[in-house]
Amino acid sequence: MLALYRRPLAACLAALSVACALSALAPQHVPTRAVVVAARDLPAGQAIAASDLTQRVLASQALPPDVAGHAGEVVGRRLAVPLRSGSPVALASLVGPGLLTGTPPGTVAVPVRPSDAETVSLLSPGQLVDVVLSTGNGYEQPVESTVIASALPVLWTGDTASDGGWLGGEGPASMVVLAASAAESAALAGAPGRGRIFLVLVAG
Repeated sequence: MLALYRRPLAACLAALSVACALSALAPQHVPTRAVVVAARDLPAGQAIAASDLTQRVLASQALPPDVAGHAGEVVGRRLAVPLRSGSPVALASLVGPGLLTGTPPGTVAVPVRPSDAETVSLLSPGQLVDVVLSTGNGYEQPVESTVIASALPVLWTGDTASDGGWLGGEGPASMVVLAASAAESAALAGAPGRGRIFLVLVAG
């Protein structure tokens, strides 16, 4: 009698083993979210248009907490950093309050126009610079150079913004935005009236 059921029983056990194996190999449910991503490579300084964006569903755990969920949140805003095609658009990557995300309390964003405008084209967000104030003309007054702020992070550069930029005024391409303390921002604000401003790239 046992021999009669041995083969069907073995087949059932084999089928059960296969089912268990397939269940173990099946992908677990991963929470997802519809987010806005770059439809193409976008340079830093570009004002975002609707055509620059598309929407994708991505795994929530891989997304930054401030990623945009719909295009209306970011259209018209300006990128502080370049974005690769397919990269989620996070608010911290845009010019504005998000630039100061993760900085120490009391940090402010200070626009600076260096005397040597070509310097801006050599800078990128995330680099550190010393701000040097040079006074005197070398004739009636001796030339003196003083570091008025050290190792300030670059938040944004206007090198790629040639259409007026978020700062307005003339020559936005010669602007750079630095993260500074309140005391440093006061020194930077008064510097243009005292002499020429130079930015020196320093190691982190």
